Amino acid sequence: MNVPMERILVVGPAWVGDMVMAQSLFITLKQRFPNSEIDVLAPSWSRPLLARMPEVHAAVMLPVEHGQFGFGVRQRLGRALNRRYQRAVVLPRSWKSALVPAFAHIPVRTGYRGEWRYGLINDMRKLDKKRLTQTVQRYVALGLEKGASLPPAIPPPHLRVDKGNQAMLLDINRLHLRKPVVAFLPGAEYGPAKRWPVERYAELAEKLVAAGKQVWVFGSAKEHELGDAIVKHAVEGVTNLCGSTKLVDAVDLLALAETAVSNDSGLMHMAAAVGVKLVALYGSSSPDYTPPLTDRAEVVYLRLECSPCFKRECPLGHLNCLKQIGVDDVYRRVSAG
Repeated sequence: MNVPMERILVVGPAWVGDMVMAQSLFITLKQRFPNSEIDVLAPSWSRPLLARMPEVHAAVMLPVEHGQFGFGVRQRLGRALNRRYQRAVVLPRSWKSALVPAFAHIPVRTGYRGEWRYGLINDMRKLDKKRLTQTVQRYVALGLEKGASLPPAIPPPHLRVDKGNQAMLLDINRLHLRKPVVAFLPGAEYGPAKRWPVERYAELAEKLVAAGKQVWVFGSAKEHELGDAIVKHAVEGVTNLCGSTKLVDAVDLLALAETAVSNDSGLMHMAAAVGVKLVALYGSSSPDYTPPLTDRAEVVYLRLECSPCFKRECPLGHLNCLKQIGVDDVYRRVSAG
């Protein structure tokens, strides 16, 4: 018996970490609809990342900048996709994010209640924040029947590694594997209240290099100065890759690391999704809400009275939630077998 193809459009999130966590939804949809093709409507930066997710058939680019409304663009794109899909899942809760599936006349359009989306979303779900405490749970729940319980174990993200690209990156960046690699992910696009002080990263790098390891620092071009500050403190054995690699290249290089030390960031979720041992540092955010989705992660979170505040900058000005995390404590966790 031939099962008809189910074509599904997922309107994806705008942040790197959220897009990685959304892979758990894509896996869930594939399990529920085995004979399906899943396309993801997303910003252009995400296309290479989505290509590393086997469940995704294609990325559909949304040609608007982050935060831009772009009504006309969304209308034209929706009309171009007219009746191509049988089902849509809208992850963002904004009104504008539901426009393309509505203009595309997708019969079933699932999403959470938010910003007066009645008519745009016709399979409206109420977000129960007490039951769905984690971002990944909220994503996966939209891929299930209305009212269905979450599966006993949510499938974790798993990004494909390109061995050919990996070898090329080692050569281009003059990297070697003669010493164990510890990856540092010292940035956080959201804001400084998520960042363990760079001086602590530098001190940790010095201790690790002295113990016979090497450190690769990952991040965007905006975080190049963070990498330079770490290199200056422990010149030998530390390589600053911030801004030198593309986002998807980090997938392949992180897979070579013995351990990664990271703030709560998009790169943290990428490290988790390639299976590297991870020491995750939380300050203004909470691992109860966006934990690394791997059983190889050790979370460091002090649970101070003032955290989590979810602010971009420390509203009290002291950043104790991160400054009180000691270098020796993190070093012990990295060094543990």
